[in-house]
Amino acid sequence: MACDMRIAAQNARFGLVFVKRGLHPDMGGSFFLPRIVGTARACEMIFTGKIIDADEADRIGLVNRVVPSDKVMEEARLLAEQIAGGPSVAMGMSKISIYQALDSDLNAALDYEAFAQSICSQTEDAKEGVLSFLEKRDPVFKGR
Repeated sequence: MACDMRIAAQNARFGLVFVKRGLHPDMGGSFFLPRIVGTARACEMIFTGKIIDADEADRIGLVNRVVPSDKVMEEARLLAEQIAGGPSVAMGMSKISIYQALDSDLNAALDYEAFAQSICSQTEDAKEGVLSFLEKRDPVFKGR
């Protein structure tokens, strides 16, 4: 759950079964799960120790997608390559923005967005993004 994105195999199963042993969730389970699936679903999973399959995990937003078991690494690699080829400054600042916004108000989020946009707009990648749009081609980002 501590990952930004999650790809699950069709045969994957998920659960926080600590309650079945008289224990409290650990490893951030009580922090991450409500933020991913919502409070009510997190309570149900944590209070009952319910095990869910990959399709249910997909339906409730616990995973981004479900793929055949033999394709998990291939799908993860494709996603990683897509992200690695993107504008790293913009993506890094976007990640900060997303996670800061979970614990801030709208004004703070808008302030950070304006700050990040002012930095990103000065990068070579932003210039390449605009130029590639005008030239109707895919951008080639360099992380600068």
